[in-house]
Amino acid sequence: MSDEPVRTRTDIRAFDRYCITELGVPGIALMENAGRQVAEVVREDIGLVENPHVVVMAGKGNNGGDGFVVARHLAMYGVQAKILLIAPRDQVKGDAEVNLKILEAMDADIEVVAGDAEQIIVRCEQVLEVADVIVDALLGTGTVGEVGQPLAGIIEAINANRGHADVFAVDVPSGLDCDTGRPLGPTVRAKATITMAAIKQGFSTPDAEQYTGRVVLADIGVPMP
Repeated sequence: MSDEPVRTRTDIRAFDRYCITELGVPGIALMENAGRQVAEVVREDIGLVENPHVVVMAGKGNNGGDGFVVARHLAMYGVQAKILLIAPRDQVKGDAEVNLKILEAMDADIEVVAGDAEQIIVRCEQVLEVADVIVDALLGTGTVGEVGQPLAGIIEAINANRGHADVFAVDVPSGLDCDTGRPLGPTVRAKATITMAAIKQGFSTPDAEQYTGRVVLADIGVPMP
């Protein structure tokens, strides 16, 4: 990891703007590249496991959008994932919504988890307890400040199932500050983190590995300057 580019949250945001506004690469193409590479890592890890039970935990933002792409590409490999959307359906916008609509058109197994915080957490616990693989696409690099409920409880539920389920984080483990490498409350402890474009600055801190697990650097189709 030491030979790879290391960037801050601000650097990554600037790179995204550069790709979209200066190079003219559509944001949805960047999302496609990101999600596809996460799916490839997950597929390789699943190996010959027959009918693995995969659960994609998706937030309402672009990290969730990456998760929707992961689910679609896993379906291309013959692996059907259950998607738990931890947000009202109408809060999913932009590129993430485009990818969600594709899954809906495919009649994918999508469940919008609603209710009060306790109800949401209980439902997530029920689904996660039978998972073989969990894809964490809840929170991305923009996360700052303490993680509140229900996400804090959902993250604890993900970690509680690590004994029988392998956890893969999309870009950054949910709850980890990507600049400092410090937890912002309960933080996903992943088997592997597939991070986009550059290694995040916080991953190099001594305690970050317990959350990131193995770090896989994935490109988004444009080289990092």
